[in-house]
Amino acid sequence: MSNQIEEFNAYRSKMNEKLLADNNKIVKRIFNLDTNAFAAGALDVKTKELLGLVASTVLRCDDCVKYHLESSYNEGVSKEEVMETLGIATLIGGTIVIPHLRRAYEYWEALEQQNDKVK
Repeated sequence: MSNQIEEFNAYRSKMNEKLLADNNKIVKRIFNLDTNAFAAGALDVKTKELLGLVASTVLRCDDCVKYHLESSYNEGVSKEEVMETLGIATLIGGTIVIPHLRRAYEYWEALEQQNDKVK
């Protein structure tokens, strides 16, 4: 597994555990809302993850972009679909999101390399 992916997921898991262990009702409800919002409904999970990717890119949240890239990858989204989605995000967000576009592309490549090593 790519070091970049391992480090991101390990940190995210560790800190999520700590946050949830603190037993803050508001934080727990937000986490639950997030989980339920991205479950299949009128829109499938793939579509919701791509929407999350656009919003995260426009809001310039690299952690969120990584999360939605990995979730999209796990849902079988193709590189072409991701690049079209990131193109829309860049159009909406403007040139200020280009650094996030670069990091998103790099993270997607790491996901592809990780998959190549597993095969």
